[in-house]
Amino acid sequence: MSDKRRAEIELKRAKLAELRKARADRQKADAERRTSELAGPTPVRKDLDDLVNALVGSPSRGGLDSGDLTPASSIPGTPSLGHNIGLPGPSALSMSGSGRASRQSDFSADRVSLGTTLAQSSNSATDHVIERTLTPRLYPDLVDMERELFELPQRERVIYNKEVQTTAVETDTPRFDEDELRQRVYREKEFEAERAARDKELEEESVKLEKEIEQEIRELSEDERASILTAPEFLDFVEQSSKIVQRALNDGYDYIRDYTIGAESGGDDSEGRVKRVCEFWDERYGKNRSITDVDWSPKYPELSVASYNKNPAALNEPDGIVAVWNLHLLERPEFVFHSQSDVLSVTFSPFHSNLVFGGTYSGQILLWDTRSKHLPVLKTPLSAAGHTHPVYAMQMVGTQNAHNLITSSTDGTVCSWLVDMLAQPQETLELIHAGHNKTGEVAITTLDFPDNETTTFWVGTEEGNVYQANRYDRAGAKAGLNQYDVYKGHAGPVMGLHFHPLVGPVDFSDLFLTSSVDWTVKLWRAKSLAKPSTTPHAISPIYSFDEADDYVYDVRWHPAHPAVFGTVDGSGQFDLWNLNVDTEVPVVSTGVGSGRAINKLQWDRKDGRRVALGGSDGRLYVYDIGDIAIPRESEWTDMQKTVSGIVGGGQANGTAEDSARVVAGR
Repeated sequence: MSDKRRAEIELKRAKLAELRKARADRQKADAERRTSELAGPTPVRKDLDDLVNALVGSPSRGGLDSGDLTPASSIPGTPSLGHNIGLPGPSALSMSGSGRASRQSDFSADRVSLGTTLAQSSNSATDHVIERTLTPRLYPDLVDMERELFELPQRERVIYNKEVQTTAVETDTPRFDEDELRQRVYREKEFEAERAARDKELEEESVKLEKEIEQEIRELSEDERASILTAPEFLDFVEQSSKIVQRALNDGYDYIRDYTIGAESGGDDSEGRVKRVCEFWDERYGKNRSITDVDWSPKYPELSVASYNKNPAALNEPDGIVAVWNLHLLERPEFVFHSQSDVLSVTFSPFHSNLVFGGTYSGQILLWDTRSKHLPVLKTPLSAAGHTHPVYAMQMVGTQNAHNLITSSTDGTVCSWLVDMLAQPQETLELIHAGHNKTGEVAITTLDFPDNETTTFWVGTEEGNVYQANRYDRAGAKAGLNQYDVYKGHAGPVMGLHFHPLVGPVDFSDLFLTSSVDWTVKLWRAKSLAKPSTTPHAISPIYSFDEADDYVYDVRWHPAHPAVFGTVDGSGQFDLWNLNVDTEVPVVSTGVGSGRAINKLQWDRKDGRRVALGGSDGRLYVYDIGDIAIPRESEWTDMQKTVSGIVGGGQANGTAEDSARVVAGR
């Protein structure tokens, strides 16, 4: 039995004891009240006693008590003793006088002579009370015999006045109200009824508590325990409540921090350094899996999402996993979604905070909802109308009221989907290049749209080239792949492609970066869409970063700083570049995790201070880059100078681009 359950039972036992004690106290109080009523009269009883005493007289007022009701001198067989006799009324006195006169004549015949002395007095009760003193006188010549002698007083005529008697009674006896007596008796009965009802309620509650205690003390069987532990309601409760507890425990706030220490140091000790914030890992979901893609929530800055491939050692688990992680819940994911195929790409919807999209190895596009369970709420069919090859890249484009999900697969198919209708794509493009030797398909590995652009996009391919394509026909260009402008520079598959974000006072959105398995990162300038080529034309990068020692799996511009970007490679290295500081080597280089490959990199959408790194070991790392993320006002003009210098050097190396412009403003 758990400690909590024991405590609950002890509390109920204590309550039961209190109820019993309260009932015993009430019974004791009732008994004492009854005893006090017998010992000393209550107000009601006292009033009744006073009334009776006033009517029949009391010893204190010269009335009759138990010995005065039958005077000894008037009852035959009683010795004649001298004492006072109080007569309460004229009837009793006249009857006593006549009787005693007749008896006196009988005693005179027996030759007994008695001397009597009669005295009359008055007391407080009445003025007609006669006090007699009887003194017998014995003669020596009488025959010795035993005989009781009685002396009867002379018959006297005593007249009583009704007014006097009534006045005396009314004067000495307090007036008693019968209505008040009835009310008091009624209240006594009500009190008795209420007390009986309370006693009954206490008894019922005591019985109920005893039954509850017996029920709780009863040990559950194994089947009962199993049914409780496997109930869906119980599992949901444990899931939600434990998340709340873990979030509270994982907040690493130092509540004893002394803010006066280091207040005059004049700077942040972490300036210029990269610091690990946390590492997300759950053995149940991440064991023998690799992270294939990462993204941040557009609404909740503490939430990030990661997609995972197959676990070959667990045949009963789903092939693909998508986990939503919370910075305040480190030990396990906030949400876990399942897929029947490896999930290769994942993204939060920027317009619906509850929706998560994933692209799979089988070609299906899946939609999960955080308000729903593990399975997807929508998915595309496996048919020729959609994707039938692995989907490595996807992006949401448009606005709140008009947006589409753009996906691409390795067979060169690009599809546009409506978020609420995944039964069939809204439009489909087949990117085919006629100049390929073996196949005309363009195997797309990565895709990106420039900021404020929803029609034209660039794709990286397995052959190492980058192509520009259009979703629709536009001035001077047709829908589909632009076969003439080929961005050549990589010797291996392009793994990452990212355009410069449109932030700050200067527009660098025509610059994009690519990373490849040829251990290099290239900086490109996109050709103007107003001047499409009509003949095959190779475009070279304007700069190449060759400091990596392994495959460079991903590259991303910083969302706030114009000259900063990050790269991750196969050796587990995270490099942070600042072109305004140095174009030859990164400003910060950090080894991540156990040294295994880092597959994906994504900056948070709030201010770019944090970066999420997805590793091939199944772990999601979050780093804080500190003040590097905060640009100075001069960063944009410095970046202009840097790009001008890079482009000038690229022209000397045979770069095809002849323009070194940087468009100011937006």
